[in-house]
Amino acid sequence: MSLPLFALFLAAFAFGTTEFVIAGILPDVAQGLGVSIPFAGYLVSGYALGIAVGGPFLTMATRHVSRRTILIALTIAFCFGQIACALAPSFVAMLAFRVATAIAHGAYFGIAMVVAVGLVPPAFRGRAVSVILAGLTVSNIIGVPAGAAIGGLWGWRTTFWAMTLVGVLALIAIWALIPQTKAEPQQAGHLGREVRVLGRQQVWTSLIIMLALMIGQMVPFTYITPLLREVTGLDGMIIPWVLLLNGVGATLGVFIGGRLSDWKLMPALIVMLGIQAAILVILYLVSPYPLLMTATIFVWGALNFAIGAPVQARILMWTADAPALASSLIPSGFNIGIAIAAVIGAGLLEGGYGYRSLPVLGAVALALACLVAIFSAAHEKRSGAALPQAAFT
Repeated sequence: MSLPLFALFLAAFAFGTTEFVIAGILPDVAQGLGVSIPFAGYLVSGYALGIAVGGPFLTMATRHVSRRTILIALTIAFCFGQIACALAPSFVAMLAFRVATAIAHGAYFGIAMVVAVGLVPPAFRGRAVSVILAGLTVSNIIGVPAGAAIGGLWGWRTTFWAMTLVGVLALIAIWALIPQTKAEPQQAGHLGREVRVLGRQQVWTSLIIMLALMIGQMVPFTYITPLLREVTGLDGMIIPWVLLLNGVGATLGVFIGGRLSDWKLMPALIVMLGIQAAILVILYLVSPYPLLMTATIFVWGALNFAIGAPVQARILMWTADAPALASSLIPSGFNIGIAIAAVIGAGLLEGGYGYRSLPVLGAVALALACLVAIFSAAHEKRSGAALPQAAFT
């Protein structure tokens, strides 16, 4: 990993940790702010909404600022957001500070991915994207457990002070290691061009695949703890280790997916989507058997993030001439998928279906994504379309 990519990775790790660490300290936050635990859960959904809605708007509003400058500004915003959360006097204030941080989060990932692919030759774009994704997976393996442990030992506010320190380190790294980039030139009709590139079938089909991937992943994963407890029969003390194994698989998958993207992007994507649909069927079949379930969850985690790299690399490749809006829709698409998955999963459970049914719905979503990928690849081959060239660097 080159030093500039490491700087982008470190900031991605910081943003990923602050998004997910709230789950590990939620009861303490709820008690400290005087609200119920379910009500405190709005801190999670509010963050996702900030990414999905605010990120694209901020990205477009700052498209005439050099990317290095906006990355620095977003990391500074992250640091101030963590300080504000550490000092938050009420739930409403905490929610507002979380949403503000999430807007910076949504803009950061879109811009960081554009910068990352610009730092490497075209043959290594997939691996560059995988480095940014690795920041999210490593945040779940290291950042979230560490943040929860810090909160348990010294109070939940200390968790956000620790996140501030991580943000400062990321800021220093970006300042020192990311090369100066040019601002996007002012051009008439620029916004229209940004919107038009979304009409390329390679782009909108990739966004559909992304949504289906997140639904297939998050419908079961949102309720993975009760699934493992009630269907698999695992002890509550064992479940965190199973989830850790899933996170390790996800981290390996990120780098595998990046390499496959640089090798044969669409064939690799189609095959992985098909395999993942089959894995979710296997997850349903082996869910009563602890050892088989644990092994399957490891493979499932690896494939989830292996698929993410080629999907995102494809969007960036086919919007290289107008990347701002499309790149900002990547984190938005993921978080919209997370929100939809939570609603669908809750609807199934409230409708009388058990936890074991959730992987089946995930398999259907991945099978549909595989069909969309096949259609997209066939259409692209027939059209003979050439990749667009970057308008600026």
